Amino acid sequence: MQIKDDMVVQFHYTLRDENSEVLETSEGQDPIAYLHGHDNMMPGIETAIADKNVGDKFTVTPKAADTYGERLTEDNEMRVSIKHLQGAKVWKPGMAAIVNTDQGQRQVTVVKVGKFMATVDINHPLAGRELTFDIEVVSAREATDEEIAHGHAHGVGGHQH
Repeated sequence: MQIKDDMVVQFHYTLRDENSEVLETSEGQDPIAYLHGHDNMMPGIETAIADKNVGDKFTVTPKAADTYGERLTEDNEMRVSIKHLQGAKVWKPGMAAIVNTDQGQRQVTVVKVGKFMATVDINHPLAGRELTFDIEVVSAREATDEEIAHGHAHGVGGHQH
């Protein structure tokens, strides 16, 4: 079955950095599910999966702008209260944290830690990097009317209501 818009696609991936080191993988877990053609996936991955077939395995290295984005600036830092950092009890430079913003949760990198405040780099930790994805398309099906109306996939690997 060829992948097209309004299909729920499930896939496994392995994410590698510039040195071929594995950063993440979905192997051994439920596959990732998304509603194709509805901006639910990184543009570089969705474009690579378009027109593929169930069972296809391939490797793609999209532009940084089409995955985690370009680095906004090297000095894209802000100070936040330590109580707003999520993900650990004790913070050290280099650690990743989650911060709630007006646009939802954002992953940041701790640069400097004081007694009450921390300086964080608000660029995504993988922004601006040349990343390679090994992808296996596991399944695809026509989306239900409800999934299309909601704008996302339901069920395993997708959104749970």
